[in-house]
Amino acid sequence: MEQKINCQMQIKMLRESTGMNRKDFCEHFDIPYRTVTEWERGTRNAPDYVLRLLAYYIRMENMVREDFNCF
Repeated sequence: MEQKINCQMQIKMLRESTGMNRKDFCEHFDIPYRTVTEWERGTRNAPDYVLRLLAYYIRMENMVREDFNCF
């Protein structure tokens, strides 16, 4: 249960840190919309490595909004 909540919070936080809506986030990272939706709803879990790769890419590409203090 803890992993599910963690995944939900992490993926939503990553997406919101970019300032993208779900559709734009999915298109940018080439992830199916339904997959991200299910991750955010907690009906499926993203693999840990996917969350780490997304966080790394967002940080390295300076995609984090200036007003977002998560990373």
